[in-house]
Amino acid sequence: MKFDVVIIGSGIAGLWAAKYINDNSDLSTLIITKKEVWDANSFYAQGGVTMALDKEDVALHIEDTIKAGSFHNNKEMVEILSRSSLKLKEDLKNYGFKFEGVTREAAHSVPRVYHAGGDATGRELHRFLIKKDKSYLLDNASVFDLLIEDGVCYGVSLLKNNKKYNVYANNIILASGGIGALYKYDTNARTISGDIQGIAIEKGMEINDMEFTQFHPTVFIQSKFSQKLLLTEALRGEGAWVVDEEGKRFLFEYDERGELASRDIVSRAIFMHQQKGHKVFLDVSMFEEEYFKNRFPTIFNKLRDYDIKVPFEKIPISPAFHYFMGGIVVDVNAKIKNFKNLYAAGEVANTGVHGANRLASNSTLECFVFGRKAARDILKNRFKTDERIFDINDEILFKENDKKYKNMLREIMWKNVGIIRTKDGLSEALDFVEKHIDKLGRLTKLRFLTAREIIKAAIKRKESLGAHYRKD
Repeated sequence: MKFDVVIIGSGIAGLWAAKYINDNSDLSTLIITKKEVWDANSFYAQGGVTMALDKEDVALHIEDTIKAGSFHNNKEMVEILSRSSLKLKEDLKNYGFKFEGVTREAAHSVPRVYHAGGDATGRELHRFLIKKDKSYLLDNASVFDLLIEDGVCYGVSLLKNNKKYNVYANNIILASGGIGALYKYDTNARTISGDIQGIAIEKGMEINDMEFTQFHPTVFIQSKFSQKLLLTEALRGEGAWVVDEEGKRFLFEYDERGELASRDIVSRAIFMHQQKGHKVFLDVSMFEEEYFKNRFPTIFNKLRDYDIKVPFEKIPISPAFHYFMGGIVVDVNAKIKNFKNLYAAGEVANTGVHGANRLASNSTLECFVFGRKAARDILKNRFKTDERIFDINDEILFKENDKKYKNMLREIMWKNVGIIRTKDGLSEALDFVEKHIDKLGRLTKLRFLTAREIIKAAIKRKESLGAHYRKD
């Protein structure tokens, strides 16, 4: 089985790349997704898509992005991101997608986050793109290896219905998302577990910024599901307060911007306040009930299911892992360094646009911009792989105690490689990974490979920067 393009991941980065290829060529495209097609982080994106308001706003958008990223960003990539947002706005409109409005989120100087479906922009975009997608789709299929030789990727190995297969391709786009399942509390789709990053590490691809793991400050973690309910940044952008059990807006003790400070600052402030014995809540009482229900329908309905009568009742919150700034290094065309036909787009890639801390809703924009860049480069080069057959990796994929070790990893990553870090805690986490990594089935081992590089990068960076905070 061979395709012109194989895309791993069914989020916006993969769908937008497939759209461009399908609209501009007769190349065959296959999208592979681990579970159902909507099990992607971008499907759950509440806030929206950051897009510069006009040409005059580009410079300010760039400035906001770099400030939020603690000046660790790749400025060339940030400029590409912001300038491309103007074209994206036009393309989405011409394609038939309609945004409902524009709002402001934390660390943005002005409202420039375009939203739809109230608080379900990702879902609306995802459904819109899926309906128009012309690709072949292979769902419930787990990629466990890449077929690589001499800087060329010939395809992927995957598990489908408990059988292993090789699928061959002329070009491959990695669009598999981040690392949420490495942490005890996370907002990510259930399929997001850092597997592809693990393969990249194993194959010697260059990775970067692995220590920069972003925690969303306002998450309802009392839900029974492993994926916790994110409370969009737009709530604070439109006036919601973070308060403790006494009703005190304590964030101003940590940053003069209060609720509108960047995510790393707000997450640390909440975490530290909790460490002092306080409970923390999101106060949304300033919203009228009907407005809240229509503007934030997902949050309204889910919290009402938990008997929290929003907007009249305060919402108990805690930070949770949300987004990974690190990943596989790519160039301006989303091509992975030292490979002829292998690309990465979205959260799995490290473009450098986010620096040490992502600006709210820039991630969805990055998926669109660099997903399209990968597609354009594929159409430009028309690379074709030789006809050859690879043996299927015979490593055992699952072992009896994998689930136990995955849960232990999530606990230790949350405790020691989370919002606040120390040398001793990081060393403890690294020792745990090193001790157990050779006991695991391949799919769990890939998670541990990714976790190990995050820990090693966090140990190496001794100073605090952005989302990486060293208490010592």
